[in-house]
Amino acid sequence: MIIPTFNDIQATHIRIHKFIHRTPVLTSESINAMLETGLYFKCENFQKAGAFKYRGATNAVLSLTEEECSHGVATHSSGNHAAALALAAKKRGIECFVAMPHTAPPVKIEAVRGYGATITFCEPALESREKTLSEILKKTGATFIHPYNYLPVICGQGTAAKEFLEAEPDLEIMLVPVGGGGILSGSAIAAKAINPEIKVYGCEPLNADDACRSFHTGQLLPPLPPNTIADGLQTALGPLTFDIIRHKVDDIFTVSEENIVRAMRLIWERMKIIAEPSSAVALAVILENPGLCREKKTGIILTGGNVDLLNLPFGYT
Repeated sequence: MIIPTFNDIQATHIRIHKFIHRTPVLTSESINAMLETGLYFKCENFQKAGAFKYRGATNAVLSLTEEECSHGVATHSSGNHAAALALAAKKRGIECFVAMPHTAPPVKIEAVRGYGATITFCEPALESREKTLSEILKKTGATFIHPYNYLPVICGQGTAAKEFLEAEPDLEIMLVPVGGGGILSGSAIAAKAINPEIKVYGCEPLNADDACRSFHTGQLLPPLPPNTIADGLQTALGPLTFDIIRHKVDDIFTVSEENIVRAMRLIWERMKIIAEPSSAVALAVILENPGLCREKKTGIILTGGNVDLLNLPFGYT
């Protein structure tokens, strides 16, 4: 198993920087005052296709040979990776096939279709996703672009943390959501290479806590059926992402569904930007652990902003 290095992430950034957005870093005085800390938000919700996933998907597609391109690409995804891969494939003029849980948010299904991908629906369980994908690969001969357990994807995701620390080099803590572990493992590689003293924490829903359990036992544990509003974090770690995380990440925290919704609403109301539930998990960690980042310069990667606006988890009274 080849572990990506910071040199790989730097080379990836050179390869993809013309095709991605260098997303902004925003702050909120009101949130900082409320939580007694200095928070900086790397806004990947402003990335193309609405999430950080476009970085890894672009790198993966640009790394393909012409022969591989002739058969297209395929993946399984609940939405953001599928949309990112579909757009990256469209930009290179190749086909994209996706195994997608029928429970995925309609806004994400529509985005994947809108970018031209062919969708085959499946059950949300990982076993069903992988079985459906296997059938697609046999039928099409497409190249499988794994959503997270794949070196080119991890390197692409790591460019977000590289940009973050170029903009804010004195961050003391970086909080990153974790589902399959692509953005967390890539971020940890980049952050620790740039600043070995920085603390990198994974952030995960309590109702989908395989990464936390695996991290604290030192063994890659099978996931339990997820039951979380953070649909982008319902996947499980892979062998590659787990190996990176257990060596590079300082800790993983879990949060309640209530605080995910609370954090999401806080971002919408105080920052006036759209963040999906998976993005809000990192801020939810601070809400549940108020002393963790107090008086520390803390970075949060807002991973995406693809939300079904007709089914928001909060209302106004």
